[in-house]
Amino acid sequence: MDREEPQLKHTVADGVATVVISHPAKRNAMTAAMWRALPALLERLAADPAVRALVVTGAGDTFCAGADISSLRDGVSDPDFDPQALAVAAEEALAAFPRPTLAAVRGFCVGGGSQLAAACDLRFAEEGASFGVTPAKLGIVYAASSTRRLVALIGPAAAKHLLFSGELIGTERALRTGLVDEVLPAGELDKRVESYVRILASRSQLTQAAAKEFAAGREDRDAYWAEQARRSGDTAEGVAAFLERRAPRFTWTT
Repeated sequence: MDREEPQLKHTVADGVATVVISHPAKRNAMTAAMWRALPALLERLAADPAVRALVVTGAGDTFCAGADISSLRDGVSDPDFDPQALAVAAEEALAAFPRPTLAAVRGFCVGGGSQLAAACDLRFAEEGASFGVTPAKLGIVYAASSTRRLVALIGPAAAKHLLFSGELIGTERALRTGLVDEVLPAGELDKRVESYVRILASRSQLTQAAAKEFAAGREDRDAYWAEQARRSGDTAEGVAAFLERRAPRFTWTT
């Protein structure tokens, strides 16, 4: 049997795009080519009006064990090659995705894997998953933007614990610190993610898009979103649907 090539797979169904990190030979570690491919893939999915939510997960029983160090080493002879810049560009593209994003995590979520998970809006994990931010094991200075995102997510003390030590933590501690939002028993992660993103896909994209910007500190966009709300008709539709006891038909799209 031929060994599967490392790749990013994706599907779109029922309003939900799913991106699967697939590199089974190395616990879904991200190669340089995969880091480069992710921003363009996200751009295409963001341009698809059928996509109302995004799930990022890993093939098999692992989310992502970080960067494929061997593939990154292959580029060191190129003076313009910057592996950390590749990872940060992918992380920023994921954080900027205009619709709700959710990381579905099982197994290892380490290094660059944790970087991608932290860039998602939400993280659901299966019991037994392990999380780690490991630049201290390689002598890497973690990017300022990635550090700020981690601190904003779990607080400075918890972020320092992960960054200083490079130790792995389990789902109990990850849930307690806010690194994950839900922990599911073995075998129930996919079902829960499917039901939850179906809910996200049915909700107002106007509300979700505004909430993403405000949560990112874009208070300067308050007037813009107020105007979008007035023009969209989503508020009137939401109220009417509530009074009529039916599902709303929201029309505003990003």
